[in-house]
Amino acid sequence: MHEIKVGPPQIAINQGHSVLLTDPDGQIPFPSNKGLYFFDTRLIGSWTICANGTPWRLLNSGNLFYYASRIFLTNPAIATEQGTIAPNTLQLRVSRSIDGGVHEDIDVVNHGSEPVRFNLEIKIESDFADLFEVKSGNIVRRGRITTEWSKSPSALRSIYREKDFCRELRVVIGRSKSEPVYANGWISFELRMEPRQEWHACLLYELGDGKARAKAPDQCIADIRQSKVGQRLENWEKTVLKVQTSNEEFRRLFDQAIKDVASLRLPIERTNHLDFIPAAGVPWFVALFGRDSLIASLQNALVYPDFARGALEILGARQATTRDDFRDAEPGKILHELRFGELAHFNVVPHAPYYGSADATVLYLIVLHSAWRCTGDRGLLERHLPTARRCLDWIDDYGDRDGDGFQEYQTRSPAGYENQGWKDAGDAVVDADGSLVKGPKALCELQGYVYDAWQRMAEIFDELGSKEDAQCLRVKARALFDRFNEAFWDEASGFYAYALDGDKRKVLSVASNPGHCLWSGIVPVDRAQSVVRRLMAPDMWSGWGIRTLSAEHPAFNPLSYQNGSVWPHDNSLIAIGFRRYGFAAEAASVAFDVTRAGSYFAQHQMPELYAGLQRDEFSFPVQYLGANVPQAWAAGSTFLFLQAMLGIQPNAPEQRLHVDPVLPEWLPDVTVTDLRLGELQFDVRFRREGGSTQWEVLSGGASNVVGRSFSTGRYLHPH
Repeated sequence: MHEIKVGPPQIAINQGHSVLLTDPDGQIPFPSNKGLYFFDTRLIGSWTICANGTPWRLLNSGNLFYYASRIFLTNPAIATEQGTIAPNTLQLRVSRSIDGGVHEDIDVVNHGSEPVRFNLEIKIESDFADLFEVKSGNIVRRGRITTEWSKSPSALRSIYREKDFCRELRVVIGRSKSEPVYANGWISFELRMEPRQEWHACLLYELGDGKARAKAPDQCIADIRQSKVGQRLENWEKTVLKVQTSNEEFRRLFDQAIKDVASLRLPIERTNHLDFIPAAGVPWFVALFGRDSLIASLQNALVYPDFARGALEILGARQATTRDDFRDAEPGKILHELRFGELAHFNVVPHAPYYGSADATVLYLIVLHSAWRCTGDRGLLERHLPTARRCLDWIDDYGDRDGDGFQEYQTRSPAGYENQGWKDAGDAVVDADGSLVKGPKALCELQGYVYDAWQRMAEIFDELGSKEDAQCLRVKARALFDRFNEAFWDEASGFYAYALDGDKRKVLSVASNPGHCLWSGIVPVDRAQSVVRRLMAPDMWSGWGIRTLSAEHPAFNPLSYQNGSVWPHDNSLIAIGFRRYGFAAEAASVAFDVTRAGSYFAQHQMPELYAGLQRDEFSFPVQYLGANVPQAWAAGSTFLFLQAMLGIQPNAPEQRLHVDPVLPEWLPDVTVTDLRLGELQFDVRFRREGGSTQWEVLSGGASNVVGRSFSTGRYLHPH
């Protein structure tokens, strides 16, 4: 078959809290969900470029980097006072880079043999719509927009105010070869061009909140690598884990995932320094999240372990201290999502911040342990121990709502989320007959997360000399293990219940969630094979990965958000679970099909999710409309698949890198370089020889790399 590329027809560039989403021709049509977004507000809702009122025609366009794009256009026939400009004689290049604000280069070349004279016109309209309303398609104007044009310097300024909420866009014309004028909403330049002559102008978009303004990069596109954002990307790529392999598709997917994660580094100002935490995804989730940032930090443990430092610091600083039902906040709870738009500012939505996540608080503990194992930094444990203790208290006091020993959730907010596990769509938790489950809901994976967190925290307490606390948690973990396997196991199907409903009845819908229980280690060894087999059965296995819901379920829809689609991050956690119980071939099979799907998407960017349609000889992955691309835990899935196949377990406190590689035929060799383990750094080559996988330490100290079964790791030991 010919190469097929799948993906939405759009161009996205982003950096920090700024996102620009356009059509392939660089324009922003209205109405649409495209635009220039800044701290959850759309500052530009429409952008159009014309010549004498005539639209340009697209030739090609694409991203240069995650923060820069170029669009090549040409002219149709253009009527002018001097005569008609023949089609395809003018070339228009629109080049953009983003770093806070946006630098836009407009370049026109006259390839014709005659002089030309026309007006180049740009229309920029600001609607200042809240991101939540753009997504819903229901935009309500509350405040007032004022626009003014100044001549020195030439600049267009639009301001939105509603009481004490303000957003501002200032477009400064720089380095123009023509004097701009502004009339009827259009910025217009008169171009007089001889044959072969070029014309250039810069538009600098400055974005503000009424107090401070994010400036545009100074550099034009030719020098963009030397900009601050360009240098940050180069430094990032030098720092992170690198991979070489003869499987070119996997290498390209891995390299793109590195770039995607770089693009999602969200800078958070602290009192005396800048921390970075992974944002969830572009365009809708460029914000501080609990669950997403923590899972992405886990996935990046070998690639960039310092993500966990930022996540622990920033989320810990915003840990809830009081009960606030509107925000679903309770003492000790880790936030779900923090937004800065108008609706959050005025408490129309509870996202300033919102705490409606049943798993983020537990995942915080898992990430704390993972960060310690990757960095060996005991000070990390001491610094975050008070936060961790409050998380443990929340699990007991609020996570277990009715005292039955299981974690349940149910919103108390009129604007809260019905579902608060990772499948948080309102229709995601369905009973076997297709009806919606009534809460409070005890999802199976939440119990596994708590079991894992207690085991890990016991190890942390051992390290810090709190033996009594450690023993208490191990006793609780063992009791939860037994209680879970009694209440959630369904002998008839050989599988775990999706959840317990509000009446403590088993929800026997076959879903992907029990795969997370393998990752957590709460499944007995003698039941693991049954769980693996069920997840790999034809109704769950699409050929592009494991579906979120069985194709035999009444609510199954392969085009839905979470009732039959395939999520790469979900599959990566399941693959790690498979490997933990010794199912290396099945883990590699999941890795192959999901990464193979990823290679079909434009630029090898792994999307947030895609359709759960069955693969056949003549099919290819089908996009989910509205999926975030790039997306942090989708990109991170590639890293976790690699970890599953190499069987790597970091043990920085003892300066040991444990490996148990089982490479499949489709990935016969992998060399990892710049793998950090505390103060140590390794380059290791893995290769298949016959039916086994060998490794060779190229640098970093061979005695520190130790072969050890992945399924019997010190804190990865299933009962």
